[in-house]
Amino acid sequence: MASELITEHTAASSRHSTSYLAAGPADGPLVVFVHGWPELSLSWRHQLPCFARLGFRAIAPDMRGYGRSSVYRTHEAYAQQHVVADMLELLDSLGADKAVWVGHDWGSPTVWNIASHHPERCRAVASLCVPYYTLERGLDATLPLVDRRVYPESEYPIGQWDYMRFYEENFAKATGTFDAHPYNTVKALFRKGDPAGHMKPSRTATVRRDGGWFRGAPAAPDVPRDADVVSEEDLRVYADALQRNGFFGPDSYYMNHAANAAYAASARNGGRLDMPVLFLAARYDYTCESVASRLAEPMRGQCRDLTEVIIDSGHWMAQEKPLQVNAALTRWLATSVPQAWPA
Repeated sequence: MASELITEHTAASSRHSTSYLAAGPADGPLVVFVHGWPELSLSWRHQLPCFARLGFRAIAPDMRGYGRSSVYRTHEAYAQQHVVADMLELLDSLGADKAVWVGHDWGSPTVWNIASHHPERCRAVASLCVPYYTLERGLDATLPLVDRRVYPESEYPIGQWDYMRFYEENFAKATGTFDAHPYNTVKALFRKGDPAGHMKPSRTATVRRDGGWFRGAPAAPDVPRDADVVSEEDLRVYADALQRNGFFGPDSYYMNHAANAAYAASARNGGRLDMPVLFLAARYDYTCESVASRLAEPMRGQCRDLTEVIIDSGHWMAQEKPLQVNAALTRWLATSVPQAWPA
């Protein structure tokens, strides 16, 4: 992880504590990398040294419920409004007015919400895998965008988002399956993209029918580690953090669709984004499928300055294809956000 370049910090307030990794000159322009489920600041290990060497101050927080940040024991604590407040407090603690925000998975709704509710704190915004104007608006907002060529409504009424309903209907079972063996859980989840899955249903589309994740098994299977995505050392860091905190917090991000939809409805300017926006679509991410389906269409009508790039990757894009991700982010920052480039 080029650990000699990376330092660990904590930003604490009376309401919340955020642990974060930092790299690069203290006075460099800020880029904040926001992870998703069920990751850590570690998931940006390939990005932090790269942007530090370019002269940026690169920051990657552990989100609430993860790592060494504050953990809460109610679902409501993981609604997007609270997560956004954490990130604004982090920005304040860094003595900065604004940053470039980069999100992935559940980190994407967070950076989209920062851009749409607090544009003055946002130089530009980028997302890996999850397009704007979708999941940050709640699960129901995504259902009209399901590709019914792949998911006939009679067989897949919720499409690839079926697993989200499983959290709502069987939260204890979903969480218990992951908690049973966190090491095997993350080992099974962190897999590279597979071109053979094109136009076939994602495994997330049958979680309820299967009686849970991993085809209803009480714990994740013991499968070989995918070395193209994660090292053994990094896998142990993920597993140790999830063993310590449990999956209640990470899984609770899926339990706030109504609250998140209400929050999104209060976005400024009707949710239209005027700052530079970058969307990196993963060609082989069949849950957040944005290449062949209509999932990215609403975003295109809501962003004045949008750049889109397709990466030949699965869902764990920043870890599977770091060179391509770093190149796309760097090119976009240099050409679309020159005012954010280090002096």
